Amino acid sequence: MSATAAPARPRAAARVSGTAGRYASFALRRTGQALVVIALAYVLVFLVLAAIPGDPISAQLDNPQNGYTDAEKAQVRAFHGLDRPVLLQLLVSLGNAARGQLGTSLSTAQPVTDVLTAAIPSTIALAVTALVLAVLIAAALGVASRLLPTGPLNSLVRSLPALFLSTPNFLIGLVLIQVLAVGLGLFSLVDAGSAGSTVFAALTLAIPVSAQIAQVFITALDESAGQDYAEVALARGLPPAQVVVRHLLRPSLLPTVTVVGLVLGEVLGGSLITETIFGRAGVGTVVQKAVSSQDVPVLLAAVVLSAAVFVVVNLMIDLLYPLLDPRLRVGEQPEATRS
Repeated sequence: MSATAAPARPRAAARVSGTAGRYASFALRRTGQALVVIALAYVLVFLVLAAIPGDPISAQLDNPQNGYTDAEKAQVRAFHGLDRPVLLQLLVSLGNAARGQLGTSLSTAQPVTDVLTAAIPSTIALAVTALVLAVLIAAALGVASRLLPTGPLNSLVRSLPALFLSTPNFLIGLVLIQVLAVGLGLFSLVDAGSAGSTVFAALTLAIPVSAQIAQVFITALDESAGQDYAEVALARGLPPAQVVVRHLLRPSLLPTVTVVGLVLGEVLGGSLITETIFGRAGVGTVVQKAVSSQDVPVLLAAVVLSAAVFVVVNLMIDLLYPLLDPRLRVGEQPEATRS
C-alpha cells in the first residue's frame, strides 16, 4: 500500500499548487478589470460634470459687485485649471487622482481629501451597520421560512420582505424617531454620532434592503430543499434545523451573496436621505452641499469614491465565488472529464 500511496501525495500537492496558481491568476485578472472600471467611471463622471455650465468660481468672478479685473480673473481661472481644454483638464485630474491628490474645493478652498476624510467615518459606520443588520434580518427570515410549519405564521414570515420593500426608508426613519427617540427615549436626536443613533439610523436603511436579500435567500432555500440530497437527509430522520445548516445553507449562499453586493449601491444611495433625517454629517451630506454649490471637485471625488466602493465589493464577491462553490474553481474539471 505504501508503494501505491507514495506517488499520490506529490500528485495531490501538485493539484493544490496548480489550483492556487489558477486562482491567483484569476484574482489578478479580476483586480485589473476592476481598476479599469474605476478609471472609466472617473473619466465618465468628469466629462459629465464638465458639460454642466457654470461653477462657483466663474459666478464669483463674473459678479460685477466683486470688482475683479480681467487679469485677476485669468489668474484665478489658471490657478484652478479652468483655462485649459477639457481633455487636458481630464488628463491632469486623472494623474493627480492616481497620486491621491483630489484637488481643492471650489466653495470652501479646502482640500477635497480633507472634506471627504471628515465625512467618510460616519458614512462607513452607517453603511456597514446597515448591511450587517440587513443580512441578519434576511437570514432570520430565511431560516424561519424553512423551520416554521406550513401555516399562517409561515405565510406571514414570507410576506414580510414584500412589506419591507414597499415601505420607503424615510417613512421608516420618521416612525423610528417618533416611537423610539421621542416616545421611548432609546436614543438621542441631538447626538447623531452616538451608538444608539447609528444603530437606529442603520435600521432605517437595513429594513428595505433586507427585503431583497431575504427574497433571494428564501427562494434559494426552497430550491435547495427540493433537491434529492435534502429529501434523503429528511428521510434519514435528521432534524430540520440540521438539514438547513448542513445541506441547504451552502448551496443558497451564491445567489444571496450576489444580492448582498448589489444592494450596496442602494445602501450608499439611501445614506443621503437617512443622514438628512437623523442629522448625520456624512458623505451624503457632502454630496448634497456640493450639488447645491456646484462644487465640481468635491462632487467628482464623492461620486467616484462611491463607484469605487461598489466595484471593490463586487470584486470581493467574485473572488469569493470559487471558495464557496468548488464547481466554480478556475480551470478545474471533473475527474470524468479529465479522464
